[in-house]
Amino acid sequence: MSSSSTASSAKKLFQSFRRFFKKPWEITGPCADPEYKSALPSALEYRVFCPATAPERAIIPTSNPETVYDIKYYTRDQRRNRPPIRRTTLKKADVEKMKKEKTFDISDFPRVYLTAKVEEDYNAIGGGYQ
Repeated sequence: MSSSSTASSAKKLFQSFRRFFKKPWEITGPCADPEYKSALPSALEYRVFCPATAPERAIIPTSNPETVYDIKYYTRDQRRNRPPIRRTTLKKADVEKMKKEKTFDISDFPRVYLTAKVEEDYNAIGGGYQ
């Protein structure tokens, strides 16, 4: 009898120690809240049925082919609807003819926006920073 009483008293002692000595994450943080519920599912909740043997058949929506939205990208792509780019090849004679026809004037170019001269103050002590 003494061995069973020692085992039960040791078990009680161990249970009382477990109540007072907690794991560090159970002292502070979200796990310390009495309403905390672990997010990990138990073994019975994890996968109730095998994916290959589903209890219900999947419902696949069907409709008239004319009213189904076309998900293909190339039918909605606006870049493919543009006319092809016209390309012209210039020969050397064409370029020389264009150069003779066009002469540039000063009025063809934009005006220079900075026309006033910047005046420096050479008498500034310390470069202007005091």
